[in-house]
Amino acid sequence: MKKALISALALIIAFGAFAQNNSVADNQNAETVGNDSGLQALREVSLDKFEREGSWTVRMSSDFGVISSRLFEGNPSMKEPLEEDEGNEDTDTQVLGVKVEFFKRGVNSFYILSQRPIPVEGVTKTISLWVCGRNMDHDMYVLIEDYFGRSYELYMGSLGFTGWKKLTAVVPASPDGERGIVQHSAYYGERPGVRITGFRIDCNPVLARGSYYMYIDDLRCVTDLYDLEHRDEDDMSDNW
Repeated sequence: MKKALISALALIIAFGAFAQNNSVADNQNAETVGNDSGLQALREVSLDKFEREGSWTVRMSSDFGVISSRLFEGNPSMKEPLEEDEGNEDTDTQVLGVKVEFFKRGVNSFYILSQRPIPVEGVTKTISLWVCGRNMDHDMYVLIEDYFGRSYELYMGSLGFTGWKKLTAVVPASPDGERGIVQHSAYYGERPGVRITGFRIDCNPVLARGSYYMYIDDLRCVTDLYDLEHRDEDDMSDNW
């Protein structure tokens, strides 16, 4: 009797597993399997190497201090050139320096802003920047605008380190194409992407005194260019 019950239970379990496997197989769609990983063309692209005087500006509240910026000869030695930049290293020789002279301690911020928003083609995954933070525990954010022109800030990291370091911010995907950072929409044109407007540094009130120096170089992003690279040549543009 006991052996019969065990055999019957084993048959029930096996039948259930078989039915479940059949259900999963029946629900799979060959057109969608692997879309998340297969239909991507990720590229790392350089957005600005900070070689042009006057393309960036700085500002902060005059109640807390004075801020200035200028270009300097230099380059992070650990930075690896992109494939398309190999052999042209002599054109990437400068970095942007920022100097803040604090009047008093307090909760304050200063900004490094592009004269014009920098557009990023495709669907941006990460934004990176080489920073020399002078080992001060201030916090850095990148400022962006999404497809609809809405402003967002993404945390890049603390400046509490010595020498050069590559800081990276991850751009979160919109859950439904309406909320969060929307990078593309089938209802409002065809060119996806975000625009980078600058950076904000939130100062640690304890450390915001005297003079503070920082340097930045080589703004890059990793972006998915699949839709742009695989667009048919005879396909019309929805931009009229």
